[in-house]
Amino acid sequence: MIRSEDVQFYKDNGYLLVKGVFNETEVAQMRDAIDGVIKRAALSKLDANAAWQGDFLPPDQLKKLVLKGFHDVHYHDASFMRAAIHPNMVSVLSQLIGPNVLLHHSKMLVKPPENGAAFPMHQDYPYFPHEKHTMLAASVHLDRADEENGCLRVIPGSHKQGELPHVGSYYLNHKQYPLADGTLCEAEAGDVLFFNYLTIHGSSANRSERTRRNVLFQYRDPADFPTENVHIDWGMGLMVSGENPNFDKVKPNFQLV
Repeated sequence: MIRSEDVQFYKDNGYLLVKGVFNETEVAQMRDAIDGVIKRAALSKLDANAAWQGDFLPPDQLKKLVLKGFHDVHYHDASFMRAAIHPNMVSVLSQLIGPNVLLHHSKMLVKPPENGAAFPMHQDYPYFPHEKHTMLAASVHLDRADEENGCLRVIPGSHKQGELPHVGSYYLNHKQYPLADGTLCEAEAGDVLFFNYLTIHGSSANRSERTRRNVLFQYRDPADFPTENVHIDWGMGLMVSGENPNFDKVKPNFQLV
């Protein structure tokens, strides 16, 4: 699926866009699944808006922005489970992370037309820090993503800076790291953007008349252990490639109460 020079590009730049990972049928199934998740959430009165808050935009603009984001979508529809372990995904992951790869979590992000929320520049590291920094995101595009509808932007090579201080642990100082400084990662439906969790990234608001739907999977090497007891759920640890060499550390130690 990718070549040795693509792997080197990822190591040097902290991201890699891979074209055509999913076909039209698979994309359509996930689009339908997202619609279903949003409808069921609304019926359950759990349809919260997940838009960012802060001072990176004027207050009158912030209050208009909408983001539909739900975690652990592989619990909600089998199409996401199939996507998480898809052979094309595994082919890329095993070269970027190594022969052993596990799923940390999944989520969906939907930017509706005209007022889809922006993501200020940030690293994913503060949300789930790990020892060896093998964690990466695989952002599956279910629509064409471009500058107009708020495609992802990255700062190439920024993963080499290590962990950076975040405002309230959520995002970087927007004056020091403005969105405009990021490299646009325009993509078509079915493409997947892989990026390390230390890579600085963000996206502008959706100002177009088109929806921007993404499903995001976070993966890591099973030998890369968390440094904090955060962002834990029942499904993490699913092996998508290879084996887990640590028999006694294959899942969190949950306790029912």
